[in-house]
Amino acid sequence: MTDITTLWDGEQSIGDWQAGQGDLLSGNDLETAILISLFTDRLARADDDYDAVGRRGWWGDTGADYPIGSRLWLLRRQKLTPATAARAETYATEALQWLIDDSVVSSVTITTQIVYPRRLNMQIAFFKPDGTSPAFKYSWVWEK
Repeated sequence: MTDITTLWDGEQSIGDWQAGQGDLLSGNDLETAILISLFTDRLARADDDYDAVGRRGWWGDTGADYPIGSRLWLLRRQKLTPATAARAETYATEALQWLIDDSVVSSVTITTQIVYPRRLNMQIAFFKPDGTSPAFKYSWVWEK
């Protein structure tokens, strides 16, 4: 059985589901797992700078081996700099590590590119155990 397909709308920076032939579309399980891993808010660590917005996270992570989501949300109000781009790579790597640990993919390569004045592109390439190498590209528009 396949998962419900989550589609990413880069212009609006949102994920959504789509109906097809009277049912929700399914398939694209790897991309759906990536979208959930990257764009669900992971609980901020105690040493993170999360201001007054709280640590976010998901109550379902309580006691879980792998927390769901990423800490990319912490970067939303940061100035778009090479250091912020490097932190985005670190947070994305952390969020996708479970795919390697569970042998869904054998490796993940993440690269970021700043497109001034307000966009950060992230290219994510995977090597699957069968030797194929799909790649996905996401972007965020900075508020500042």
